[in-house]
Parts: sequence; C-alpha cells; structure tokens
Amino acid sequence: MRKLNKKIILGMSAMVLLFSSCTDDLNTEPKVELSIENLLAQDPNAIEGLLSKMYGTFALSGPNGPGSSDITGPDPGETAFLRSIINLQDFTADDMKNRWGDDGLDQLTTTSNWDPNNKFFKYLYDRVYYIVPQTTNIIKVLDGVDVDNEAQIVGELRFIRSLAYYYMIDCFGKGVIVNESNYGETSPLNESTRTELFEFVEQELLAIEDILPETNGYGRANKATAQMLLAKLYLNAEVYTGTQRYNDALTYTVKVIDAGYTLAPNFVSLFSGDNDTSTEIIFPLIADPVVSQSYGNTTYIVNGSLSTETMNILDFGATDAWTGHRATKAWYGLYGNLETSPDDRAELFWTEGHNYEMEDYKTWADGYPSIKFRNTNFNGTSTATSFSGTDFPLFRLADAYLMYAECTLRGAAGGSASQALTYVNLVRERSNANAISAGDLDLDFILDERARELNLEGHRRTDLIRFGKFTGGSYLWPWKGNTLNGTSIPSTYKLFPIPQSALQANVNLTQNPGY
Repeated sequence: MRKLNKKIILGMSAMVLLFSSCTDDLNTEPKVELSIENLLAQDPNAIEGLLSKMYGTFALSGPNGPGSSDITGPDPGETAFLRSIINLQDFTADDMKNRWGDDGLDQLTTTSNWDPNNKFFKYLYDRVYYIVPQTTNIIKVLDGVDVDNEAQIVGELRFIRSLAYYYMIDCFGKGVIVNESNYGETSPLNESTRTELFEFVEQELLAIEDILPETNGYGRANKATAQMLLAKLYLNAEVYTGTQRYNDALTYTVKVIDAGYTLAPNFVSLFSGDNDTSTEIIFPLIADPVVSQSYGNTTYIVNGSLSTETMNILDFGATDAWTGHRATKAWYGLYGNLETSPDDRAELFWTEGHNYEMEDYKTWADGYPSIKFRNTNFNGTSTATSFSGTDFPLFRLADAYLMYAECTLRGAAGGSASQALTYVNLVRERSNANAISAGDLDLDFILDERARELNLEGHRRTDLIRFGKFTGGSYLWPWKGNTLNGTSIPSTYKLFPIPQSALQANVNLTQNPGY
C-alpha cells in the first residue's frame, strides 16, 4: 500500500476520537475528551491529525470504521460525502441508475416525487454542516495557539470549508454561513441566499490562493486545488447568481492548466487502485482497503457496479458485489457502436448478460454496468479486497481542458478557439478516440464529451443544469420523471429540497420553491 496515504490516514485515526457529530446544532462546539486548545498546547503536532480528520470527512463516513458515522442515519455507510455526491449528481442525471429503491433512492434515480424527508438529501446537508462548524472551530482555536506552518494549515481548513459550501450552493442553493465571527452563537443563524454563499466562498478562495503552496502532500490542497474550485464556481456562476462569469472561469482554468499537471497516458489508470501515482489528478479523495475502510468512498462505486450474476468480480479486484448500479444508453449511446468504437472509454461497460435498453431500472440485466472504476492496480499485481483502495479523482486535468473549451465557446475573453480544439483532442486522443475538426466543436459536443470523459465522477447533474437540459422536456433520458422513455420534470428540480430536519432545527430557514 502507498506509504503517504497511510501516513495521512493514520494521522487522522489518532485524532478521530476527539470529534462527535454536531449536526443537530450548527453552533454546538464539538464534544472532545480533551479540548482542542489544551490538546494543541500539549502537542502542537496534533494539528496534523485534526487536519487529516477534516480531509477524511469527504471520503469516510465516520471515525471508527465503516460502521460509524459523523452524522446520524440508520445505515452509517450511506452517510458518506462521496456516496451522497454519486447519489445526487449521477443517479439523478442521465448517466447512472440504481436498482435497490430503498427508502428514497427510487426518488433520485427516477427524478420524481422529491420531498424534504428523503434521507439522501439530509445526508449531504448534514455532512456539509458537520464539516463547516468543525473546520471553523479549529481555525478559531489556531488563532490562540502556536503551531508550525499555521498560515498554510488555516488556508487548507478554509479550502475544506469552501469545498463543503460549494456543494451547498450547487445542491440546495442556500443555507447559513458559519464563520469565525458567528461561531458559537446560541441563537439560530440567519439564512443566506445563494448569491451570499457564492460571494463568501469566492472571497475565501481568493484569500487563500496565495497562502496555499504550489505543491503539498498527496490528498491535501495546494494552490491549483483552490484555483480549480474557484474556476468551477465561476463556470456555474450564471446558474448560482444570475450573472455569468466565464471570463473569470477561464482565467482560473488557465492557472490550473499552467500548474504543471499532465494527462495520464492511459485513461483506465486514473480509476485503478494505484492511481495515487497519476500525474493528472489535482485533488483526490483517498481510499485504503485496510486503514480507511468505508462503504461510502469508491467502494460504493466499485462494489455497487459489480454482480456475480453476470461477471467475475475478482477481475476487478473485489470480493464483494452489490448488484446495484448500471449506466443507461444516454451514456454508452454517446460512443455509437461499443463493439466497433475505437474509443477506449467505450470498453468500460460490461455488456455480457445485459440488455442495451433499460426497460426496468430495477432489473440488474437492464442497462450496462460501468467498469470505469476498479480495485485492481493498473501496474503490477494486486489482491482482491472487500473495500476499495482506489482514490476518487475529484479534480483532474482533463476536466480543466474541457472547461477551457467550454468557456471559450461561451465567449470568454482571452480564450483561443485553436487552443480549445487542441485541449479537446488531447483528451480524446488519450483514449484513442478520433480527433475532431474545428467545425465539430460546439457546446453540444462539449456536453457530450464531458459525459464520455467525466461521467460517474460527480459532475453530470451540474453540467446538465448549466447547459439547460436537466429539467423540462427538451432532453429526455431513460426513467427521467419515472417513465421508461423519460418525461419533463419541473424547473424546481434544479435544486434539492431543504431537509425537513434542518427546517425544524432552525426557524430562519425556508424551503426551496416547489416542495
């Protein structure tokens, strides 16, 4: 196993008992066996463990193994951040469907009957408001404690908090801002609008851009990581605030591209067990099958996409198969004939024993499972395990290349049409797809290429909304609106409902329209 990963995760393991969930009250200080102030006074090096814990909240469900959770829920494994992102960004979109249908999952996979009591909305909302107060508390404590490299550590904590808030902006559109000025207040905080949240995250990322280092330990934020998040914020600014910011999105995308990352020579290597060596991944969510076992990191993607009914799961490095997720023709249909396509990405669907049409999303054989993520090493041998050791590439260079092309097509100042074409063809040619000409490159092509390149990586719902194709009936996909061939869904579905539990906890919160 990778030594650096273990170092980060073991540092976290030493500290996790200090934290317990505080999602019932956003302003409740974490319950600790020893106050953080006293802990850091006794051992300033303990900050590394606290910081690792906060990074770990994006990949792990809780502090004490896969059966624990930082937030409340009947099944701790369901509550992890990455599992929520896959559920809410991919199952609700055109690319992936899940067949289990348990307690609200059907509502996501069919984009129908969304309501504030669905636990899957609650899990992401609560996860954000676990991360935000915890990071804020540590930032406040560091103001009165001397630790090495304090400015950078505070910068990383502010990045973690901003990343959590980014998903609040994208998924729920509003919430409360918890920061150093109001942390610990006993009265309910006022609701902030989507624009106010946007401006808060923007200012946080701009403030830390020059604080974060050019390079950092694997799995930790560096300058390019913050710039990538800022670029994504600006890319979606018109959706979030009503004002487009494609010029700014391009500026920050160029900064990321110029940071020195290079495309991985092989697409599959990005989603294999040894992807921690990749030159393309800008920011990963770390997984480890022994040290950081979780039902919510890439274990959810790998095991959920496998079944002993139609495949040999050992070929993908797994010992467990959950018979759950399949892609729809809206994804694999973008490659044309999978048998004859030269595109390596077209090979990453399991077709044997499966039907092209998803006539029943609850039937395992309907639709093709995605085998994009696997638990085998790309180089050398590996041992099959119950939990995945494949890191999740939350940010990577190919995404930045496609973002550059999109911004240019949307008229961003300073964008080069020839450079945009070059970047798109670099992405395609890496997978042996045919190069395209300038006449082929338009926004529709970019949306489709983002699907071919980035599906099952937590972007699809956001992309469809930005391109105006998520709600309404202009673009249909299998089981959209709970019908076989798809039907129109209301524009209110561009946002998820605020969970009922959150509304009950804070009288200042209001429900999103339509729920």
